[in-house]
Amino acid sequence: MATPPPTADWYRRFAEIEAAGHSAVYEDWALGVAGDPAVLALIEALPFPKRQPNLILACARLLGAPEGGYVEFRHWLLDNWDAVAGQARVRMTQTNEARRCAALLPALARIDGPLALIELGASAGLCLYPDRYSYDLGGERIDPPTGPSPVLLSSDYSGPVPTVLPEVTWRAGSDLNPLDLGSTDDVRWLTTLIWPEQHERRERLSAAIQLVAADPPLLLRGDAIDTLDDLLARVPVGATPVVQTSGMLVYLPFESRMRLVERIRASGARWVSLEAVGALPTVRERLPEERPGAYVLGLDERPLAWVGPHGQFVEWIQGA
Repeated sequence: MATPPPTADWYRRFAEIEAAGHSAVYEDWALGVAGDPAVLALIEALPFPKRQPNLILACARLLGAPEGGYVEFRHWLLDNWDAVAGQARVRMTQTNEARRCAALLPALARIDGPLALIELGASAGLCLYPDRYSYDLGGERIDPPTGPSPVLLSSDYSGPVPTVLPEVTWRAGSDLNPLDLGSTDDVRWLTTLIWPEQHERRERLSAAIQLVAADPPLLLRGDAIDTLDDLLARVPVGATPVVQTSGMLVYLPFESRMRLVERIRASGARWVSLEAVGALPTVRERLPEERPGAYVLGLDERPLAWVGPHGQFVEWIQGA
Protein backbone atom coordinates (compact mmCIF):
# COMPACT_ATOMS: atom_id res chain seq x y z
CA MET A 1 0.00 0.00 0.00
CA ALA A 2 1.31 3.45 -0.89
CA THR A 3 2.37 5.66 2.00
CA PRO A 4 -0.23 8.41 2.60
CA PRO A 5 1.04 11.92 1.82
CA PRO A 6 2.00 14.05 4.83
CA THR A 7 -1.10 15.81 6.15
CA ALA A 8 0.70 19.16 6.18
CA ASP A 9 1.47 18.82 2.47
CA TRP A 10 -2.14 17.86 1.77
CA TYR A 11 -3.46 21.00 3.46
CA ARG A 12 -0.82 23.23 1.89
CA ARG A 13 -1.64 21.90 -1.57
CA PHE A 14 -5.35 22.39 -0.91
CA ALA A 15 -4.69 26.01 0.09
CA GLU A 16 -2.34 26.91 -2.74
CA ILE A 17 -3.93 25.04 -5.66
CA GLU A 18 -7.59 24.43 -4.84
CA ALA A 19 -8.67 27.23 -2.51
CA ALA A 20 -6.47 30.07 -3.80
CA GLY A 21 -8.59 32.49 -5.80
CA HIS A 22 -11.80 30.69 -4.81
CA SER A 23 -12.03 30.98 -1.02
CA ALA A 24 -9.81 33.28 1.03
CA VAL A 25 -11.22 31.74 4.22
CA TYR A 26 -10.33 28.16 3.24
CA GLU A 27 -6.95 29.22 1.88
CA ASP A 28 -6.11 30.91 5.20
CA TRP A 29 -7.42 28.03 7.31
CA ALA A 30 -5.67 25.31 5.31
CA LEU A 31 -2.34 27.17 5.33
CA GLY A 32 -2.73 27.67 9.06
CA VAL A 33 -3.39 23.97 9.64
CA ALA A 34 -0.42 23.02 7.44
CA GLY A 35 1.92 24.90 9.79
CA ASP A 36 0.28 23.93 13.08
CA PRO A 37 1.70 20.73 14.67
CA ALA A 38 -0.97 20.59 17.39
CA VAL A 39 -3.89 20.69 14.95
CA LEU A 40 -2.15 18.32 12.54
CA ALA A 41 -1.73 15.80 15.35
CA LEU A 42 -5.47 15.84 16.01
CA ILE A 43 -6.30 15.38 12.33
CA GLU A 44 -3.76 12.58 11.91
CA ALA A 45 -5.51 10.58 14.66
CA LEU A 46 -8.39 10.14 12.20
CA PRO A 47 -8.44 7.42 9.52
CA PHE A 48 -6.66 8.65 6.39
CA PRO A 49 -9.79 9.29 4.24
CA LYS A 50 -11.26 11.40 7.04
CA ARG A 51 -8.31 13.82 7.14
CA GLN A 52 -9.35 15.46 3.87
CA PRO A 53 -9.22 19.28 4.11
CA ASN A 54 -12.61 19.83 2.49
CA LEU A 55 -14.24 17.39 4.91
CA ILE A 56 -12.65 18.73 8.10
CA LEU A 57 -13.31 22.38 7.22
CA ALA A 58 -16.91 21.69 6.20
CA CYS A 59 -17.60 19.72 9.39
CA ALA A 60 -16.25 22.62 11.44
CA ARG A 61 -18.51 25.09 9.63
CA LEU A 62 -21.47 22.76 10.00
CA LEU A 63 -20.98 22.97 13.78
CA GLY A 64 -20.65 26.76 13.79
CA ALA A 65 -16.97 27.58 13.30
CA PRO A 66 -16.58 31.37 12.86
CA GLU A 67 -15.53 32.33 9.33
CA GLY A 68 -12.76 34.66 10.43
CA GLY A 69 -8.98 34.37 10.45
CA TYR A 70 -7.00 31.28 11.34
CA VAL A 71 -6.23 32.30 14.93
CA GLU A 72 -9.94 32.56 15.77
CA PHE A 73 -10.68 29.35 13.86
CA ARG A 74 -7.88 27.50 15.67
CA HIS A 75 -9.22 28.41 19.11
CA TRP A 76 -12.70 27.26 18.10
CA LEU A 77 -11.38 24.04 16.54
CA LEU A 78 -9.35 23.04 19.59
CA ASP A 79 -12.34 23.69 21.87
CA ASN A 80 -14.70 21.70 19.65
CA TRP A 81 -12.43 19.04 18.18
CA ASP A 82 -14.28 16.01 19.55
CA ALA A 83 -17.51 17.15 17.87
CA VAL A 84 -15.73 17.94 14.58
CA ALA A 85 -13.98 14.56 14.58
CA GLY A 86 -17.29 12.84 15.29
CA GLN A 87 -18.90 14.50 12.29
CA ALA A 88 -15.92 13.69 10.07
CA ARG A 89 -16.15 10.01 10.94
CA VAL A 90 -19.77 9.72 9.78
CA ARG A 91 -19.86 12.17 6.86
CA MET A 92 -18.30 12.26 3.40
CA THR A 93 -17.57 15.06 0.98
CA GLN A 94 -20.56 14.79 -1.34
CA THR A 95 -20.30 18.08 -3.19
CA ASN A 96 -23.11 17.93 -5.72
CA GLU A 97 -22.34 20.83 -8.02
CA ALA A 98 -24.94 21.04 -10.80
CA ARG A 99 -22.60 23.23 -12.87
CA ARG A 100 -20.52 20.12 -13.52
CA CYS A 101 -23.21 19.33 -16.09
CA ALA A 102 -21.80 22.19 -18.19
CA ALA A 103 -18.51 20.26 -18.33
CA LEU A 104 -20.17 16.86 -18.84
CA LEU A 105 -22.40 18.15 -21.64
CA PRO A 106 -19.82 18.08 -24.48
CA ALA A 107 -19.20 14.37 -23.92
CA LEU A 108 -22.88 13.49 -23.48
CA ALA A 109 -23.68 15.35 -26.70
CA ARG A 110 -21.38 12.96 -28.60
CA ILE A 111 -23.39 9.88 -27.63
CA ASP A 112 -26.36 8.74 -29.69
CA GLY A 113 -29.52 8.82 -27.61
CA PRO A 114 -31.88 8.43 -26.04
CA LEU A 115 -29.67 8.06 -22.98
CA ALA A 116 -30.08 6.06 -19.79
CA LEU A 117 -27.83 8.01 -17.44
CA ILE A 118 -26.23 6.26 -14.47
CA GLU A 119 -24.06 8.19 -12.02
CA LEU A 120 -21.76 6.44 -9.57
CA GLY A 121 -21.19 8.53 -6.46
CA ALA A 122 -24.35 10.48 -7.23
CA SER A 123 -24.78 12.23 -3.86
CA ALA A 124 -28.29 13.74 -4.23
CA GLY A 125 -28.40 13.23 -8.01
CA LEU A 126 -28.17 16.85 -9.14
CA CYS A 127 -25.78 15.95 -11.98
CA LEU A 128 -28.28 13.47 -13.44
CA TYR A 129 -30.32 16.29 -15.02
CA PRO A 130 -28.17 17.73 -17.84
CA ASP A 131 -31.28 17.88 -20.03
CA ARG A 132 -33.29 19.96 -17.54
CA TYR A 133 -30.86 22.86 -17.04
CA SER A 134 -30.16 25.89 -19.22
CA TYR A 135 -26.58 26.75 -20.18
CA ASP A 136 -24.47 29.78 -21.01
CA LEU A 137 -21.35 28.29 -22.59
CA GLY A 138 -18.99 31.14 -23.35
CA GLY A 139 -21.91 33.36 -24.40
CA GLU A 140 -23.79 30.63 -26.30
CA ARG A 141 -27.19 29.96 -24.73
CA ILE A 142 -28.77 26.49 -24.79
CA ASP A 143 -32.18 25.75 -23.28
CA PRO A 144 -34.18 22.55 -22.88
CA PRO A 145 -36.82 21.90 -25.61
CA THR A 146 -39.51 22.87 -23.09
CA GLY A 147 -38.02 26.35 -22.66
CA PRO A 148 -35.62 28.15 -20.28
CA SER A 149 -34.85 26.33 -17.05
CA PRO A 150 -34.94 27.99 -13.61
CA VAL A 151 -31.35 26.77 -13.30
CA LEU A 152 -28.80 28.51 -15.56
CA LEU A 153 -25.31 27.00 -15.64
CA SER A 154 -22.62 29.37 -16.90
CA SER A 155 -19.15 28.23 -17.88
CA ASP A 156 -16.16 29.85 -19.59
CA TYR A 157 -16.03 27.76 -22.74
CA SER A 158 -13.43 27.21 -25.44
CA GLY A 159 -14.24 24.63 -28.09
CA PRO A 160 -17.17 23.19 -30.05
CA VAL A 161 -20.40 24.13 -28.28
CA PRO A 162 -23.19 21.53 -28.36
CA THR A 163 -26.25 22.77 -30.24
CA VAL A 164 -28.83 20.61 -28.45
CA LEU A 165 -29.12 18.97 -25.07
CA PRO A 166 -28.96 15.18 -24.71
CA GLU A 167 -32.24 13.28 -24.57
CA VAL A 168 -32.26 11.49 -21.21
CA THR A 169 -35.13 9.04 -20.92
CA TRP A 170 -34.03 7.34 -17.68
CA ARG A 171 -31.72 8.38 -14.87
CA ALA A 172 -30.44 6.66 -11.74
CA GLY A 173 -27.39 6.45 -9.54
CA SER A 174 -25.78 5.01 -6.46
CA ASP A 175 -23.87 6.33 -3.48
CA LEU A 176 -22.54 4.96 -0.21
CA ASN A 177 -24.83 7.50 1.46
CA PRO A 178 -27.42 8.91 -0.97
CA LEU A 179 -28.60 12.32 0.15
CA ASP A 180 -32.33 12.94 0.43
CA LEU A 181 -33.46 16.36 -0.78
CA GLY A 182 -36.46 16.02 1.51
CA SER A 183 -34.16 15.89 4.55
CA THR A 184 -33.29 19.19 6.22
CA ASP A 185 -30.04 17.71 7.55
CA ASP A 186 -28.95 16.43 4.13
CA VAL A 187 -29.73 19.74 2.43
CA ARG A 188 -27.84 21.61 5.15
CA TRP A 189 -24.79 19.38 4.60
CA LEU A 190 -24.92 19.95 0.82
CA THR A 191 -25.10 23.69 1.45
CA THR A 192 -22.23 23.63 3.95
CA LEU A 193 -19.99 21.84 1.45
CA ILE A 194 -20.04 25.02 -0.64
CA TRP A 195 -17.07 27.17 0.34
CA PRO A 196 -17.72 30.28 2.47
CA GLU A 197 -17.58 33.10 -0.09
CA GLN A 198 -19.30 31.24 -2.92
CA HIS A 199 -22.75 32.78 -2.66
CA GLU A 200 -23.55 32.24 -6.35
CA ARG A 201 -22.99 28.51 -5.94
CA ARG A 202 -25.33 28.47 -2.94
CA GLU A 203 -28.06 30.15 -4.98
CA ARG A 204 -27.53 27.69 -7.84
CA LEU A 205 -27.66 24.76 -5.44
CA SER A 206 -30.96 25.96 -3.99
CA ALA A 207 -32.50 26.27 -7.47
CA ALA A 208 -31.20 22.84 -8.55
CA ILE A 209 -32.53 21.23 -5.36
CA GLN A 210 -36.02 22.57 -6.08
CA LEU A 211 -35.90 21.29 -9.66
CA VAL A 212 -34.67 17.79 -8.76
CA ALA A 213 -36.83 17.40 -5.65
CA ALA A 214 -39.90 17.74 -7.87
CA ASP A 215 -38.86 14.63 -9.84
CA PRO A 216 -36.18 12.77 -7.87
CA PRO A 217 -34.05 10.07 -9.53
CA LEU A 218 -33.66 6.46 -8.46
CA LEU A 219 -30.71 6.33 -6.05
CA LEU A 220 -29.39 3.04 -4.68
CA ARG A 221 -27.40 2.85 -1.47
CA GLY A 222 -24.17 0.94 -1.86
CA ASP A 223 -20.69 0.62 -3.30
CA ALA A 224 -20.24 1.63 -6.94
CA ILE A 225 -18.92 -1.81 -7.95
CA ASP A 226 -21.70 -3.67 -6.13
CA THR A 227 -24.53 -1.54 -7.53
CA LEU A 228 -23.39 -1.12 -11.15
CA ASP A 229 -24.82 -4.39 -12.48
CA ASP A 230 -28.15 -3.76 -10.74
CA LEU A 231 -28.43 -0.31 -12.27
CA LEU A 232 -27.47 -1.50 -15.75
CA ALA A 233 -30.06 -4.29 -15.53
CA ARG A 234 -32.77 -1.64 -15.06
CA VAL A 235 -31.89 0.33 -18.21
CA PRO A 236 -34.96 0.52 -20.48
CA VAL A 237 -34.85 -1.25 -23.82
CA GLY A 238 -33.81 1.12 -26.61
CA ALA A 239 -31.82 3.51 -24.41
CA THR A 240 -28.03 3.87 -24.59
CA PRO A 241 -26.54 3.13 -21.14
CA VAL A 242 -24.11 5.84 -20.05
CA VAL A 243 -22.09 5.56 -16.85
CA GLN A 244 -21.04 8.90 -15.42
CA THR A 245 -18.39 9.56 -12.76
CA SER A 246 -17.78 13.07 -11.52
CA GLY A 247 -14.98 13.68 -9.05
CA MET A 248 -15.53 10.37 -7.27
CA LEU A 249 -12.73 8.03 -8.40
CA VAL A 250 -10.11 9.74 -6.25
CA TYR A 251 -11.99 8.60 -3.14
CA LEU A 252 -11.52 4.94 -4.04
CA PRO A 253 -8.31 3.10 -3.11
CA PHE A 254 -6.35 2.44 -6.29
CA GLU A 255 -7.08 -1.29 -6.43
CA SER A 256 -10.82 -0.74 -5.94
CA ARG A 257 -10.72 2.04 -8.53
CA MET A 258 -9.16 -0.26 -11.11
CA ARG A 259 -11.72 -2.98 -10.37
CA LEU A 260 -14.47 -0.46 -11.02
CA VAL A 261 -12.78 0.63 -14.25
CA GLU A 262 -12.71 -2.99 -15.43
CA ARG A 263 -16.39 -3.46 -14.58
CA ILE A 264 -17.37 -0.34 -16.52
CA ARG A 265 -15.31 -1.47 -19.53
CA ALA A 266 -16.86 -4.94 -19.45
CA SER A 267 -20.40 -3.56 -19.17
CA GLY A 268 -20.51 -2.24 -22.72
CA ALA A 269 -21.87 1.09 -21.49
CA ARG A 270 -20.45 4.40 -22.64
CA TRP A 271 -18.43 6.13 -19.92
CA VAL A 272 -18.27 9.87 -19.30
CA SER A 273 -15.69 10.82 -16.67
CA LEU A 274 -14.93 14.18 -15.09
CA GLU A 275 -12.03 13.41 -12.82
CA ALA A 276 -8.76 14.71 -11.41
CA VAL A 277 -5.78 14.29 -13.73
CA GLY A 278 -4.24 11.39 -11.81
CA ALA A 279 -7.45 9.45 -11.19
CA LEU A 280 -7.40 7.46 -14.45
CA PRO A 281 -3.96 6.33 -15.67
CA THR A 282 -5.30 5.55 -19.17
CA VAL A 283 -6.55 9.12 -19.50
CA ARG A 284 -3.47 10.69 -17.94
CA GLU A 285 -1.07 8.97 -20.35
CA ARG A 286 -2.95 10.46 -23.31
CA LEU A 287 -2.78 14.06 -22.10
CA PRO A 288 -0.47 16.50 -23.90
CA GLU A 289 0.39 18.18 -20.58
CA GLU A 290 -0.79 18.53 -17.00
CA ARG A 291 -2.74 21.40 -15.53
CA PRO A 292 -2.51 21.72 -11.72
CA GLY A 293 -5.97 22.09 -10.23
CA ALA A 294 -7.80 21.16 -13.45
CA TYR A 295 -9.93 18.08 -14.07
CA VAL A 296 -10.16 16.15 -17.33
CA LEU A 297 -13.36 15.38 -19.22
CA GLY A 298 -13.12 11.96 -20.80
CA LEU A 299 -15.32 9.80 -23.01
CA ASP A 300 -14.55 6.07 -22.86
CA GLU A 301 -11.15 6.98 -21.34
CA ARG A 302 -10.27 9.36 -24.15
CA PRO A 303 -9.51 12.89 -22.89
CA LEU A 304 -11.63 15.60 -24.50
CA ALA A 305 -11.19 18.77 -22.48
CA TRP A 306 -9.63 20.45 -19.48
CA VAL A 307 -12.41 21.44 -17.11
CA GLY A 308 -12.84 23.21 -13.80
CA PRO A 309 -13.58 20.85 -10.90
CA HIS A 310 -16.97 22.56 -10.51
CA GLY A 311 -17.57 23.12 -14.24
CA GLN A 312 -16.43 26.73 -14.12
CA PHE A 313 -14.49 26.38 -17.38
CA VAL A 314 -14.17 24.00 -20.34
CA GLU A 315 -11.13 24.14 -22.62
CA TRP A 316 -11.14 21.65 -25.48
CA ILE A 317 -7.93 19.64 -25.96
CA GLN A 318 -6.57 20.12 -29.47
CA GLY A 319 -7.35 17.15 -31.68
CA ALA A 320 -9.87 15.64 -29.25
